Amino acid sequence: MEIEKNIGSKIKEIRGIKKVSLEDLSSRSNLDIDQIQKIEDGNFIPSLAPLIKIARALGVRLGTFLDDNNELGPVIVRSGQEKDGVRFVSKEETSGENLNFYSLAADKAGRHMEPFIVDIDPLKSESHKLSTHEGEEFIFVLEGQIEVNYGKETYSLSKGDSIYLDSIVSHNVHAANNEPARILACLYAPF
Repeated sequence: MEIEKNIGSKIKEIRGIKKVSLEDLSSRSNLDIDQIQKIEDGNFIPSLAPLIKIARALGVRLGTFLDDNNELGPVIVRSGQEKDGVRFVSKEETSGENLNFYSLAADKAGRHMEPFIVDIDPLKSESHKLSTHEGEEFIFVLEGQIEVNYGKETYSLSKGDSIYLDSIVSHNVHAANNEPARILACLYAPF
């Protein structure tokens, strides 16, 4: 099953179980009804910020949308196999962002962190759409260079550099120097 359809169907299923209407979810998450419908139908792949808002509004962990198994023990993803795991793409039409997320813990039930390998393609425009959500993020640069807009500051990071930030502060992560980059990102979003 394609991940975008899987995420959307899980959101719709949880919304049904909890008897939350589209209007209620829109109000609780501060997202447009059309955007939620497109996500549920698999026609739009959201970035992490809207997914976190939807998870919070439904009272579930972010990982609930990515879970496929109920593994309580450790989960191992071998080198090069992250692409076989859960993958979704965040393409924001207004900014030209293209972030490919590869989940490293989709099989781990009850997790509180979301570790991803993220391939970042260069922006097609100069604008950097900032997002904000509850939680914390740890980013380690595996390849290339990135820039992190964080509040009013901009931080440049190269291979081997890392940053730990509070996600509630407006932020954006993008490739620097018009070259692709790859990062390890661990996201913690409180339930």
